[in-house]
Amino acid sequence: MTDSPAPQQTETCARPAAGAEQARILTIILNYKTPEMTLDCAAAALEQVNALQGEVVIIDNGSGDGSYDKLLTAVQERGWLDSGRLRLIASDRNGGFGAGMNIGFRLGLADGSAPEFYYLLNSDAFVQPGAIRALRDFLQATPTAGLVGSYVRGTDGTPHCTAFRFPTIAGEFESSVRTGIVTRLLKDAVVPMEIPTEPTQLDWTAGASLMIRREVIEAVGGFDETFFLYFEETELCHRAARAGWSTHYLPESEVAHVGSASTGMKDWQRTPQYWFDSRLHYFLSTHGRAYTVGATLALITGSLLYGLRRLVSDKPASDPPYFLRDLIVHHSRAIFLRRQTQPMETRQTPSQPEEQK
Repeated sequence: MTDSPAPQQTETCARPAAGAEQARILTIILNYKTPEMTLDCAAAALEQVNALQGEVVIIDNGSGDGSYDKLLTAVQERGWLDSGRLRLIASDRNGGFGAGMNIGFRLGLADGSAPEFYYLLNSDAFVQPGAIRALRDFLQATPTAGLVGSYVRGTDGTPHCTAFRFPTIAGEFESSVRTGIVTRLLKDAVVPMEIPTEPTQLDWTAGASLMIRREVIEAVGGFDETFFLYFEETELCHRAARAGWSTHYLPESEVAHVGSASTGMKDWQRTPQYWFDSRLHYFLSTHGRAYTVGATLALITGSLLYGLRRLVSDKPASDPPYFLRDLIVHHSRAIFLRRQTQPMETRQTPSQPEEQK
């Protein structure tokens, strides 16, 4: 996270006095071209926040489609700006998920202080009763825990897997070869875990509904903005683990999630370059060049073996068209021609957002 000064705050959004026994929570919601859904998300979050000590900030992440004006009109009509519980921010560019969340980290609470906890919430995620409180209570009761995520289900009730192990060479091979015997042999490397039914420590969890202790952000510096989308939560949890903070999954905190509403991942006809950029940067930044080459070769080998199985069976295609070719071209250029993504220390930071007056 950069050290840019926080934008000016408005006088109408002062934080209500916090009880000494209650920690303050800043809920951060990013909007990207989904204003109606964002408003529904914020309404559900505000209903929970009203019983807690905290605030909600909506950040329009450079939508450029009139989303900000729609949000502004709606929050004014609903009186949210006058409640002291919600602020609306406009960022003039879309730097991705991590960059948007870093804006929220820099903002802090309306009085300029930092909250005890940051709660990251996707604009297409809708908190269920008690979900935010449960995350806060867990972190307060577990001093070594730095991050905790919710049980996430679809709006149709289908469970979504948000409990994961860190990606490894073995995990890349297992995920691409898609063979039962390999999965059984490499069960401890399978990245998606069975959805826990009890509070569980894990490697990383999704940012759709994720609460982070303030001390974690102070220790690791927020998200690496080299990532545009994907792998940013994985890498943040990796850095937090290195700094001594554990990540957990709390099934009693429940969130309904639409999924891929802003990214359109479900409809990809081709894997976007930013996914390849993020995967590459994750392995390079966490494990170095040699390990990255090994992980990529494992992914390629597994994909080729699965392709051979498809030639003699009715196995379905599991990746977008040209995935393997695009992966090989992208990573070969980056790894062997030494064209790397911009280092975290020298990346361009987003311009300061404009806060609603």
